[in-house]
Amino acid sequence: MSKPSFIRRFFSAIWNGITRIRLALSNIFFLLMLAIIYFVYIGGTPEPLPERAALLLGPAGSIVDQKSFVEPLAALFGKAAPEDREVLLRDVIEAIETAKDDPNINSMVMELDHLASVGISKTQEIVRAVEAFKASGKPVVAVGDYYGQSQYLLASHADTIIVHPFGGVALEGFSSYHNYFREALEKLSINMHVFKAGDHKSIAEPFLRDDMSPEQKEISSRWLEGIWAQYTEMVEGQRDLAPGSINSYINNYAENLKAHGGDTANAALQAGLVDRLMGRNDANEYLMELVGASNEDGLYEAVGFEHYLSRKRPLISALGDGNRVAVITAQGNMLNGDQPPGSIGGDSLARLIHATAEEDGVAAIVLRINSGGGSVFASEIIRQEILRTKNKGLPVVVSMGSVAASGGYYIAAQVDQIWATPATITGSIGVIAAFPTLERLYDRFGVHTDGVGTTELAGSLRLDRPLNPQVSSSITSSVENTYRGFVSLVAKGRGMTPEAVDLVAQGRVWSAPDAMERGLVDKLGHLEDAIKAAAELAKLDDYTVDYVGLPMSPRDMLLQHLADRAGSLRLWTGSSTAGALSRFVQPLVEAAEEIGLLNDPANLYMRCLACRAVN
Repeated sequence: MSKPSFIRRFFSAIWNGITRIRLALSNIFFLLMLAIIYFVYIGGTPEPLPERAALLLGPAGSIVDQKSFVEPLAALFGKAAPEDREVLLRDVIEAIETAKDDPNINSMVMELDHLASVGISKTQEIVRAVEAFKASGKPVVAVGDYYGQSQYLLASHADTIIVHPFGGVALEGFSSYHNYFREALEKLSINMHVFKAGDHKSIAEPFLRDDMSPEQKEISSRWLEGIWAQYTEMVEGQRDLAPGSINSYINNYAENLKAHGGDTANAALQAGLVDRLMGRNDANEYLMELVGASNEDGLYEAVGFEHYLSRKRPLISALGDGNRVAVITAQGNMLNGDQPPGSIGGDSLARLIHATAEEDGVAAIVLRINSGGGSVFASEIIRQEILRTKNKGLPVVVSMGSVAASGGYYIAAQVDQIWATPATITGSIGVIAAFPTLERLYDRFGVHTDGVGTTELAGSLRLDRPLNPQVSSSITSSVENTYRGFVSLVAKGRGMTPEAVDLVAQGRVWSAPDAMERGLVDKLGHLEDAIKAAAELAKLDDYTVDYVGLPMSPRDMLLQHLADRAGSLRLWTGSSTAGALSRFVQPLVEAAEEIGLLNDPANLYMRCLACRAVN
C-alpha cells in the first residue's frame, strides 16, 4: 500500500487539528455555560432567610406526586407556560411542616393565582399540614385576584380569605365529559375494533357510541357525587356555612350575581366564601401588619416555600444508617418497557422495586400509585416484582393518590395493605383490546390490497385489510382470559371469592369509601398513614423515610437541578394565542394521546377513561 502524499498528509493534519480545536472549544463553551448558569441560579453566598417572615405558599403549575421528565436544556431555555410546570406534593407538605416549628416563620400566606391543578385528593393531604400549622398558633391568609375551584378548596382552609374587588370565586362542581368518535370514524371510513371484558368498561365507549351510555352515567354520577360531597363538606365546614350552601351558590349563581349588580367579588363576600375585598396595595399593607416586617421593595416579608425548603432540607432530610421505609411513586400511564418519570414503564418500575428491595436497610416499601392503568403486559411485569418482594419477607403497602384504577388497581391488589385517600377513585376492574383497520379508507381513495400468504393468519394484522375472523375470536378469548385472571388475583389478594369480586368488577369505578365498603381497599388515609402502617408491619419503632426514584447520571442530575431552579424563579414566556389554540385542539390531542398509548404487545389494556375527571 503506497504512502499518502506529503500534500495529503499536510492537509489531513490541518483538518485533524481544526477538529480537535473545535471539540475543545465546544467543551470549553459548555463548561462556561454551566458555570454561568451556576453562578446566576445557585452560586454566591446564599441569601440568609429573614428573621421574621411569612411562608409564601405560591405553587405555580400542577401539584404532582412525581415530576414528569423534561429534557433539562429544553426546560432551561424553552418557552414553557406556567401551567406546564410541576411541583412535588411532598415538597409543599414538607415546607409547611418544617415552617410550623420555625420561630422565624410567624404566618403563612397562600397566593394561588398560578396554581393550575391540585385535585381534591392532594388537597386533602396538604390541608392536614395546613391545619397543624394553624394549630401551632400561626395565622394563615389566602390572597388572590380570582379563585378557581381547585384553588378555592385549598384557600378555604385559611383563617382569612382576601380577594381582589374585581375578582371572585368560580365554582361549578365536578363533571365527567368526553368526546365520542363513532360518527367521525364512520365518516372517515375507519373501523375501530374493540373487545372488552367488563360490562361497564367505559374506555371503549368513545369508539363505539356518540354519547355516554345510561349505565355509565349512573356509575359516574355515583362516584362524582361522592367526591363532590367531600368538597362541599370541607368548604362548608371551614367557612362555617350551612350544609347545602355551596350547591345553592352554584345552582342560583346567575340570580345571585344579578342581585349584586354583576359584582362577582361582592357576591362571593355576601355568600361567606371570602372575608375581605382588597386591592393589591391594601392587601400588601394588611399582610405587612400581620407579618410585622417588610422587604426592601416595600412588600410584606415572605419566603417562598421552595426556596425555604431548599435552605432547610439539608438539615432535615439526611438518611441515617438504620431501617428505612422506601417510598416508590408510580404515576401516569402504564406503558411497556422503560419509561421516564411521569409515566410508568413495566420494566423500569419493576427494576426500581427490585433494586430497592435489595438495598441494605430497606425494611418496607410503600408504593404510591396515581394511575388509571394502561398496558396489561406492563402491569403484570410490575405485579410479579411486587409478589417477589413480598415473598422475600418485605412488607409492601400501597398508598393510592387521586386515582388507582384498572391497571393501577391490578398492581395494588396483592400487597399487604391498601390505603386510599377519601377522594381516591379506584376499581375499574376490566380489560379491553382496541385497534383500527383502514381498509374502507383505502378503498375510498382507490387503493386496494391483495396478495397471498402461507397460512390463514399470514398478513392478517395489516391495517389495510379487514379483521380476520380467527384474529377476532382469538382476541376475544385473550380478553376474557385476562379478565378472569384479573378477578382471580384480586380475589386471592383481597381474601374474597371470584364471584364476589365479579360483582364489584365489570369495569365499575368506585370512590374510596365505596371501594372500602366492598372490600377493595383496607383503610382510608394519606401517604403518611401508609408509611406508618408499613413501619408497623415491619415492626419498626425507629426508621427514616426514603423517597426512591429512577437513577440519573451526574450530568442529568445537575441539568435537572438547574432546570428546577429556573422553574422556581418562574422564568417562562408564553404566547396567549398559542394557549388559546392549545385549549381549542385539546380534545383532539387527548384522542391522539390515547391512541399513542396503545403499545401493549398483545393489544390488551386495563385503562380507566373516567379517571381523568379527578386528575
